[in-house]
Amino acid sequence: MKPDVLDRILAARASKQSVALVWNLDRAEEWLLDANAMGSAEMPAEILTAARAVLRSDKAVRLEHAGENYFIRAFNPPPRMIVVGAVHIAQSLAEMAHLAGFEVVLLDPRQAFATQERFGAFEIRRDWPDRALAALAPDARTAVVTLTHDPKLDDPALDAALRSPAFYIGSLGSKKTHRSRLERLGERGFEKADLERIHGPVGLSIGSISPAEIAVSILAEVIAHLRSGGA
Repeated sequence: MKPDVLDRILAARASKQSVALVWNLDRAEEWLLDANAMGSAEMPAEILTAARAVLRSDKAVRLEHAGENYFIRAFNPPPRMIVVGAVHIAQSLAEMAHLAGFEVVLLDPRQAFATQERFGAFEIRRDWPDRALAALAPDARTAVVTLTHDPKLDDPALDAALRSPAFYIGSLGSKKTHRSRLERLGERGFEKADLERIHGPVGLSIGSISPAEIAVSILAEVIAHLRSGGA
């Protein structure tokens, strides 16, 4: 690896930017691609497509194109999970997501809920969710999960999340609750395609009952979308 390429990788890591390193093994050439370069780099479309897939999966690949061999590796920041609502489910979800490699941030202005005694060393923000999300700036490596079951807290968070490129947005509640939620958000000006980004009820349908089981279902769905690019 060339020194200037290594410097750029370190700079990308410091700024929490995703980049993919592409090597042409036959010609000893290398390219470092960020999200902007993905659309403009002068290389075969098949290689660019493979680079995007590598960034989603975090799995290095070796492939052949036009008789030449390539190796592609991702250098991604940790995925983030922003959890709105310091409830019992959030306690289990934060621990599990951390073990899965996520950087976890908890949002809840209710100080009786959002305490370090309940959540240990996890980052807690007590601003109103829309204000906190504006500061956190969810990106394509961020999942946003709302758990308060309170429209005064969940709706502003979902509004902010829908205006971001977050790869996953989920919200706790029954199907009836979710229908009412979508109606309220629709009144805020969101179109059907926007609202379809919200997974509600949140999590995979695995018959979960306890807070820990619900957390498992949420984390599983989040990971599935992270690795599949939402497919």
